[in-house]
Amino acid sequence: MTLIDLTAETLRERRLDTLPVAIIGAGPIGLAAAANLVERGIEFIVYEAGDEIASSIRQWGHTRLFSPWKHVVDPASRRLLEAVGWELPSPESLPTGTELVERYLEPLAALEPIAARIRKGVTVDAITRRGMDRTRTANRASTPFLLRVHSADGVEETTARAVIDASGTYQQPNSLASSGLDPLGLPDVADRVGHALPDVLGRERARFAGRHTTVVGAGHSAANTLLALAALADEEPGTRITWLIRNARAVRVTTSEDDELAARADIGRRVDALVHSGRIELVDRFETVRLGRTDDGVRLYGLRGDELVEHETDVVVNATGFRPNLDMLREIRLELDDIVEAPKRLAPLIDPNVHTCGTVEPHGFAELEHPEPGFFLAGMKSYGRAPTFLLATGYEQVRSITAWIAGDEVAARNVELVLPATGVCSSSLPADGASASSCGIDPVAASGTAAQSSCCS
Repeated sequence: MTLIDLTAETLRERRLDTLPVAIIGAGPIGLAAAANLVERGIEFIVYEAGDEIASSIRQWGHTRLFSPWKHVVDPASRRLLEAVGWELPSPESLPTGTELVERYLEPLAALEPIAARIRKGVTVDAITRRGMDRTRTANRASTPFLLRVHSADGVEETTARAVIDASGTYQQPNSLASSGLDPLGLPDVADRVGHALPDVLGRERARFAGRHTTVVGAGHSAANTLLALAALADEEPGTRITWLIRNARAVRVTTSEDDELAARADIGRRVDALVHSGRIELVDRFETVRLGRTDDGVRLYGLRGDELVEHETDVVVNATGFRPNLDMLREIRLELDDIVEAPKRLAPLIDPNVHTCGTVEPHGFAELEHPEPGFFLAGMKSYGRAPTFLLATGYEQVRSITAWIAGDEVAARNVELVLPATGVCSSSLPADGASASSCGIDPVAASGTAAQSSCCS
């Protein structure tokens, strides 16, 4: 390479450094990335699809996390907030999703260095390189990213030096069908199939009171809804509950006896007790293949072994987990695990067949890198279909990523994270202290979030 070539390359890289970092999603992880970039003096823009920050968390705001305040506040964000007089709520107390937003995320988003850089009501439709599709290689790393976004004002394109996609997975639920495809007949009954973590005891009470609800899914978001429905049944005659799972046992819910977080450890015992007492009907080994409409509800057709069976209900809650939306990344060179759709080097660390929330090793930019330099999945979306994500994990991810963007490789590679055994997930606690949880997203599942946790955007 000649001196002229070197100079041209250097100039391209310097021009790239004048552009902002694009952060997709103004949930806990996206805002934590913003706080870290503020501390490093790097320009950024946050694109939030909702009309308010943390729009997904607001949907499950009624859910109480069983991770305390000391685990759900990002260190860099805390430093910025405390500099203007903010105080951490009682470190050992458990916030609801709404409290997390109102007492932490809204004050963080209102800080002067961050507020002016958030664009609400803006959806990122696609990401590529300026003037390049995914097949072109020459000068790729020094070419700006191009984001196509749309809002009420129309469609536009903007450029960035790097992209942190922290858009979460809460808006992308897994299918009810065991095949991974939407079950046949879903469009005909879509109005009777609801999202995970509905507000059973609050704004959606009328949808469930006095009716037969079937909750599909074997994780903690399912358990969260089952416990809420049981509380509703105590108050509303005629309320019936069925729990439908594809396996012989809901292992993730009923094997948390060694959890260091008492609220989460209690959930399996409570759900088991409701099943054993007959207040919740458990239908196991049911693999949904098709849905049909009845006069008053939904008929689920499923396989139990080789036998085709039917189950009728009024309302279905889809609590089968979440998956990442990868459509907007078609022109980005991704390296994803074939099974969980997480970055390939991260996937073995989070495989739900091996790891629970607290056994995930600390990881940073090196495990999150793709063949596309400067592009990162972070937060719940980085976990693909794995349900073990924690807010604290996401905070360490973006600290490492932003250090790498700043050229501080020593800090980027120095990743540390201490978690309670089996993880910091989410729960919904009534006044008596009993809990229901949702692992994966503090709950912030699909996310980036935790209650579902999914749910972090």
